[in-house]
Amino acid sequence: MTKKIFSIILIFITLFTISGLAPKKKKQTKVLISTPYGDIKLVLYNETPKHRDNFIKLVEKGFYDSTLFHRVIQTFMIQGGDPDSKNAKKGAMLGNSGPGYTIPAKFDANFIHKRGALAAARQPDHVNPNKESSGSQFYIVQGRKFTKKELDQFIKDRNLQVTYTEEQYKMYETEGGTPQLDMLYTVFGEVIEGFDVIDKIAAVNTGRANRPKEDVAMTMKIVKK
Repeated sequence: MTKKIFSIILIFITLFTISGLAPKKKKQTKVLISTPYGDIKLVLYNETPKHRDNFIKLVEKGFYDSTLFHRVIQTFMIQGGDPDSKNAKKGAMLGNSGPGYTIPAKFDANFIHKRGALAAARQPDHVNPNKESSGSQFYIVQGRKFTKKELDQFIKDRNLQVTYTEEQYKMYETEGGTPQLDMLYTVFGEVIEGFDVIDKIAAVNTGRANRPKEDVAMTMKIVKK
């Protein structure tokens, strides 16, 4: 009797899957960032829906078009999304503006600051104890490589509330990243094409507040492929 019931359940599951009634994994939205140095293609995580939907909304309304990568630090990250960077004067201080709202933080141990991670910038803890994300400013990780020993010492020295899987250790060892930001800033996507463009932008000459001396402007659009 037990075998018969099991067989019926197995047949039902098979038919359910074949018929297309089984729940399908939601597709990830892709975004293309175009710069003077080439294109960067991103995917947005469905697991961070508020950040995903907000980013899509801003891209679709052209919010990011003509904004700059206004803060660039080699072996760390490239940052953009400040609306005040549009037509900003040379040398002007940038990085303090946004759309007028923040987004609640969404930390997920599965999404670390590996090379190519897309994350939300934010105000520092002393004025933002809940670590809420900027409504528009973001950064893309370039980072550097870390050995497992370095990571463990790093966690200990900074008292970080992080536990890495073996796969994540390997990712930092082989690809690199910025582990010092894990579980402190919301990661909501990642680069799938254009890592060389990140490196080119990260290598530009910078001035005060790490702003590129020559503007690095961007446009964005949602793409299907």
